[in-house]
Amino acid sequence: MPFMTLRCRRCISSLVLGVWAWVLVAGAPAADEVLRPVSARFAAQDVQETPSFERHVVNLFGRLGCNGRSCHGSFQGQGGFQLSLFGYDFKADHGALLAKDNPRIDVAHPAESLILTKPTDADMHEGGQRYKKDSWQYRLLLRWIESGAKLAEGPDQLARLEVMPAEIRFRKQDEQVQLQVVAVWQDGTREDVTPLCRFQSNDDAVAKIDEAGRVTAGEPGDTHIVVSYDKGVQPIPVLQPVIELTDARYPRVETPTKVDERVVAKLRKLGIVPSAVCGDAEFLRRVSLDLTGTLPAPRDVESFLADKSPNKRAQKIEDLLETPAYAAWWTTRLCDFTGNNDEQLINATPVRGQAGKQWYDWIYKRVAENTPYDQLAAGIVTAVSRQPEQDYLEYCREMSDLSRQDAKKSYADRPAMTHYWARRDFRDPDARAIAFAYSFMGTRIECAQCHKHPFDQWSKEDFHQFKNFFTGVVAVERRVSPGAQKQYAELLQQLGLKDSRGNDLQRELPKLLEAGNTVPFSEVFVARAAASRGRGGRNASPGAATAKLLGGDVVDLAQHADPRQVVMEWLRDKNNRFFAPAFVNRVWANYFHAGIVNPPDDLSLANPPSNKPLFDYLAQGFIASGFDMKWLHRQIANSRTYQASWEPNETNKNDQRNFSRAIPRRLPAEVLYDAIQQATASDERIAQLRQDVRGRAIAIPGAGPRNNRAGGAAYALSVFGRSTRASNCDCDRSAEASLLQTVYLQNDRDVLQLTDIRQGGWLDQVAKQLRPQKPASAGPAADAARQLQSQRKQIESIRTRLTQLKNSGDREAAQRLEKRLAVLQNEIQRLAKKPAGGPEPIAAATADLEFVVRQAYLRTVSRYPADEELRKSVSYIEQAQDPVAGVRDVLWALLNTKEFVVNH
Repeated sequence: MPFMTLRCRRCISSLVLGVWAWVLVAGAPAADEVLRPVSARFAAQDVQETPSFERHVVNLFGRLGCNGRSCHGSFQGQGGFQLSLFGYDFKADHGALLAKDNPRIDVAHPAESLILTKPTDADMHEGGQRYKKDSWQYRLLLRWIESGAKLAEGPDQLARLEVMPAEIRFRKQDEQVQLQVVAVWQDGTREDVTPLCRFQSNDDAVAKIDEAGRVTAGEPGDTHIVVSYDKGVQPIPVLQPVIELTDARYPRVETPTKVDERVVAKLRKLGIVPSAVCGDAEFLRRVSLDLTGTLPAPRDVESFLADKSPNKRAQKIEDLLETPAYAAWWTTRLCDFTGNNDEQLINATPVRGQAGKQWYDWIYKRVAENTPYDQLAAGIVTAVSRQPEQDYLEYCREMSDLSRQDAKKSYADRPAMTHYWARRDFRDPDARAIAFAYSFMGTRIECAQCHKHPFDQWSKEDFHQFKNFFTGVVAVERRVSPGAQKQYAELLQQLGLKDSRGNDLQRELPKLLEAGNTVPFSEVFVARAAASRGRGGRNASPGAATAKLLGGDVVDLAQHADPRQVVMEWLRDKNNRFFAPAFVNRVWANYFHAGIVNPPDDLSLANPPSNKPLFDYLAQGFIASGFDMKWLHRQIANSRTYQASWEPNETNKNDQRNFSRAIPRRLPAEVLYDAIQQATASDERIAQLRQDVRGRAIAIPGAGPRNNRAGGAAYALSVFGRSTRASNCDCDRSAEASLLQTVYLQNDRDVLQLTDIRQGGWLDQVAKQLRPQKPASAGPAADAARQLQSQRKQIESIRTRLTQLKNSGDREAAQRLEKRLAVLQNEIQRLAKKPAGGPEPIAAATADLEFVVRQAYLRTVSRYPADEELRKSVSYIEQAQDPVAGVRDVLWALLNTKEFVVNH
């Protein structure tokens, strides 16, 4: 099931989630004793126990769906009665139940309370009957009202949830297992809370679960059952083998690396046997594309296939890690995660479009130098514009010198990259907290902005405490720190811009900059630190008094000049469940069809890793390596798991999440565009492209709809789904196939020009080899041939434009082009029927043609052609009027194969 469908299904399920329930009971049990479930304790009519509003009542509302989005938890409420969504505002919910103008509780006459009379009457209650009279649910609510309908003085703290069994291993379809959930409080008391939990399956086809916590096996495979109670969210793995050869009967599979050991340990439980190791050609193409975003050169393929050394794959990985293309491609991926978007940076520097390039250059330098990932992140997270003791004018001189076209130094040499904080969509603390969590924690916390997160433990209070780290701290965009206002005004006066504002100022600054002047720059600064240095001013607001790390401690912000330093140290901590795991997961997802947690930007408790031991090993190893990014690439690329063939066997043909085989996946937009350029380029040009990444799609700095830095690549990159970096979601990059992509590869003008004879192109190189040195170049026949070729190019261009017009709905323009197309087609038929007299068909030696065909395969699909492919290709070329035209057709056909457009 596609994940977005699964996510929607989760959202629907979450509408009936309550969350937040604890048990206050007179006469608490001993620490090692488990209190019976409320379904048993409130079954008798003479029950005397007083239930807790927080432990029982609110949680029961959630279980019954009362505080869901489609019921009283909606922002408008239902029937004049509103509860907090998912039930985590205890005081508000308690107040709503006892509201003077429309109370749902009658303490004087408990049995007449609306929360008892309406839900038990299907005709009276719009939501239908939720429970029956004399049920345990009815008695629990009645006893609470009879006891005074009180709100506890303070909430209990959940230590953990214990779910039995901790893993479910089914053997056949329709087999059932009952879950038992025990809540463990901070004081050590324990209670069976199974009847008050909310359950959901992450894949109903593999396992279904009912309200009582009874799991039923479906088809073979694996998934998770997610148990929610209070703030606890506990995923339980569910497995059903695809064959009986599991555990001790599982066939022997080589596990040469720690990665393989953990992958195969999971496959052994499922009876899934991994595919064989892929061939050398397949490996070389795959690792080159994944690690460097670049096709292997034909000579590299030939050399690698001829190499007989046993460690050649490991050595190739090392070689690729040292290439400029590795640094370029992984810089682009980091720019995706951090949101390098030109549209959001138009005021970050005086020169538009420059900030995106500086952002890219700053990261590129650190990836190329293999700077530890935590240091790279710290240079962004804690960035400020000015260095200690540097005044505003000195800062402007430095930035002016760096921003001119003839700059001798690079922005990349600065210790920090401030543009991350200068984005226009980063103006308020909520947006900063959400984007920060996405960039450096790989998680989505925006749900907790308004209510309890349905898939994690975060409450609305957690979100607002976390955002306090960014409240009143970082000021951005056309602003300078309070102490620099005077120097800023003086600088404008010196430049004759004292009265210039807004767009007028923006137009003048680039001109003055290129003329050699020092111009003013915006600052990223810490307002709290500015205030502590006595600079004062309205921009120096100290902000909130405290902030709380997600799942961590409350921090007194008064003790920290820059609260972001606290956040960065928290991210680096070895026990942080976001920072290192998020990067590991995203890198893994680049190499496979999915992340270990999928989608890779959703590290929520309800979306657990498909292989937790593997996930933990890589995350902990990454930290132990000193956040060495190349260590992580080596661990993955050297594993047998990564080097498995894409060809499935009977056991793994349906496996999509356990990495038992390579899943063919479409090349990322930038990689595919560069691959087309490389496949059609001369050998000399290919060598240049591999050593100098300037101008390549994988090295385009920023993103955005008006990004002109992409040049002619902009349209193609849009068609193939380059990340727009427009939101906090990996879904900004698309891997979906479309008809427009097919049209582009088959008939776009750019592709047709690349697959024609041109200077610097491969076909020009082929033409010099196959054609006579002095072809006929004059006379009527030659003129007709040239005219025919010109009109064919016009037809190709018109067809491309016609497709675009039809897609846009412009019928009138499309009709005009169709008439023009008909005229040209008639003219081509006339020219083609002219009497013979032109040059005879050009013959070429079969041996030469075989060499050329092999080169065509090497430069597109990175392998030699099979014998039958070679025979058919040579035969086709020999039958062509011109062998170069025949070669062109073969090249075009290869570019349009699935084998070319996917990594496999």
